[in-house]
Amino acid sequence: MSILNFKEDFRTVKVSSWLGWAMESNWADPLLFAIYSIIRPIASSLILVFMYLVVTQGKTGTDLFAYIYVGNAFFMYVYNVLFGISWVIHDDREHYQMIRYVYISPVRMYYYLFGRGTAKMIITTMAVIITLAFGMTILNVPVDLTLVNYPLLVLIVLIGLFIITCMGILLAGITLLTAHHSWYLTEGAAGIFYLACGAIYPIDILPIWLQYLSKILPLTYWLELLRRAVLGKSLSTTLGHYSNWELMIIMLLTTLVLALFSHYIYRSFERVARKYGKIDQVTNY
Repeated sequence: MSILNFKEDFRTVKVSSWLGWAMESNWADPLLFAIYSIIRPIASSLILVFMYLVVTQGKTGTDLFAYIYVGNAFFMYVYNVLFGISWVIHDDREHYQMIRYVYISPVRMYYYLFGRGTAKMIITTMAVIITLAFGMTILNVPVDLTLVNYPLLVLIVLIGLFIITCMGILLAGITLLTAHHSWYLTEGAAGIFYLACGAIYPIDILPIWLQYLSKILPLTYWLELLRRAVLGKSLSTTLGHYSNWELMIIMLLTTLVLALFSHYIYRSFERVARKYGKIDQVTNY
């Protein structure tokens, strides 16, 4: 029975991944979408780069610029995947009004949400690679590819995707009980993580009370380990005295708490939505 369930869940992820990819590309020509996928991440990164250039008068070959640029590049996973998973509820309920058919079909919503988010993961991975390549070749970001800890990098990226997926499912559960403007919730959550997790600056400069919040978020340790894997160093005095293994253990423990909390919130909110008929209630006006 468990093997049959695994096959069904795998098929759900596979089909919903294809659907998510088709919707993300808007069924566009592959070449046109590829060009868009290259230009978009570079353009978004240049906004931050131009602000940095104005403040520092063009000093891009520094460790601080590499710290900011690498953190901002990998943070694209947080916003895109988080938004991609939680937005599924709104998209299927409000835009296409198909969520009722998903619920009555023989699939588990958990795996459907994960599959829809897979397309965002693939697109964002390409965007991160393109952004880093652009930074190294054009903006002189000091990254030595021969010194990158690739095993650690791959492992941390995979763990990070699991963390962001848990957050996305949590927000998807909340979205079941909110109106059409629930996309503000995702943007607000991503903004909090951008501020509190040290996406573009060390958490040392944050107020003490905000540092406490930062230290209980697994994304803080995720970004720190990513920078260490790519740059081989840390600019944070608060996190700098931790070894990679210590950071890994803390990240895994906070991730476990997050996963359990995410599961509880989603199941609880879904139960309420079923009870009061909120699953397919259209709230657009």
